[in-house]
Amino acid sequence: MILHRRTKHFLFIIVSMVFITLGSFVIITFAKPNKDDLYKKIETYSEQHTVEPVDAKVDKVWKAIPGYNGLTVNIKASYKKMKKDNIFDISKIVYKEIPPKIHLDDLEPQPIYRGNPHKTMVTLLINVAWGNEYIPPILKTLENQEVKATFFFDGSWVKNNPDLAELIYKEGHEIGNHAYSHPDLQKRSKDETMEEIKKTNDVIQATLGIKPLWFAPPSGSFNQETINVAHELNMKTILWTVDTVDWKKPSPSEMVTRVVSKVENGSMILMHPTQPVAEGLDSMIAAIKAKKFKLGTVSDLMSEKRVD
Repeated sequence: MILHRRTKHFLFIIVSMVFITLGSFVIITFAKPNKDDLYKKIETYSEQHTVEPVDAKVDKVWKAIPGYNGLTVNIKASYKKMKKDNIFDISKIVYKEIPPKIHLDDLEPQPIYRGNPHKTMVTLLINVAWGNEYIPPILKTLENQEVKATFFFDGSWVKNNPDLAELIYKEGHEIGNHAYSHPDLQKRSKDETMEEIKKTNDVIQATLGIKPLWFAPPSGSFNQETINVAHELNMKTILWTVDTVDWKKPSPSEMVTRVVSKVENGSMILMHPTQPVAEGLDSMIAAIKAKKFKLGTVSDLMSEKRVD
């Protein structure tokens, strides 16, 4: 009887030690591994250099404004690049973009006058319904400056000038819709507006094999019905931030000075194939680049992708 009690006591001690040992093992197994100094330095750098994303929104003045990606450090990828030398090196930091929660497609149908004010990019909007003689020199300047613009085509112009329309497209420029007969859409019915936009899409599709994403109402004349019709056709309506007013035939230098003085992050610059633009575009682009802006298409500007 005494031996039996001692045996039970001994077994209790053994079992207790086993459980304590197993418990310690579990704690050790599931505890987070220690972070070395290099990993901690990268974490600290990330905390200090994270840029929050900017949601798309409807502004009281500027209407629909696209979102803009944030930026943070990819800690694991950065650590992997530095671990071999075990030295913190800023040149080996790997970044990743953080998308916003609200995107341009999430907004109600609204006109777009500008890109995101945090994006150091501007775009050139070239509305084409006439001025064929100035298109070749404009294309040459864009090629020399390595800039892609967005050309908004009048549908009847495309029908009458398919070769020139194809040349612009083959040069790598983006193509938008500028209605068919340069109408005052503010005075047109929903059906008439639908016909103007669809007819232009059809002729662009037949000529170039593409469907435009962007619609620019002639003379900037529109109403909410215009915006809604474009939206029904899966297109967004583009206006402008800065106007060259080239149709008034200003001197090229006067036009360039006025435009460049107004350009800021997200600006969309309206122009046409006119003599002032043909003669002043090179200086305009050079001055915009000198102000550290990048130039891209409307799609580039509307994209949430960062440019830094």
